[in-house]
Amino acid sequence: MAKMLLFVALCLVPSLVSATRMVKNPLMVQGQVYCDRCRAGFETPKTTNMAGAKVKVVCSDRKTGEVVYEREGYTDSTGQYKIRVSEDHLDEICDAVLVKSSQPECAQMTPGRERARVILTNFNGIASNTRFANAMGFMADEAEAGCAEVLKLYQEEDE
Repeated sequence: MAKMLLFVALCLVPSLVSATRMVKNPLMVQGQVYCDRCRAGFETPKTTNMAGAKVKVVCSDRKTGEVVYEREGYTDSTGQYKIRVSEDHLDEICDAVLVKSSQPECAQMTPGRERARVILTNFNGIASNTRFANAMGFMADEAEAGCAEVLKLYQEEDE
């Protein structure tokens, strides 16, 4: 019986502890969600921040693609979200992902702006525990009045 307890103490307990990979100082994924009122595919002066949008952090196994971690959050009144992650995800691919709009008239996810890659490990030399994700957005069902003029300004700047 003593040998069995010793085996458990020396082999199983360390592997269980390393499997949870808790970090001393939790990481914070922070980002912004907006509504693209001009359906431009990017932020313009007509873009508005979206309060109450549902966002999640998803981490997948690099080899199998299987989701191994998910944590949800919501944007505040300024369109910002902060999602606390207390495990290290060194060997995984992690993204902040749009889940649901809070505005029925602006609920279509903007292609290419529906997710943002984040590095969720403390073993990469980043001093801060905050991980900033690129802004993600939804598009309005119809472009607002004045959007043609806004988009025309972008075309003039390109020439």
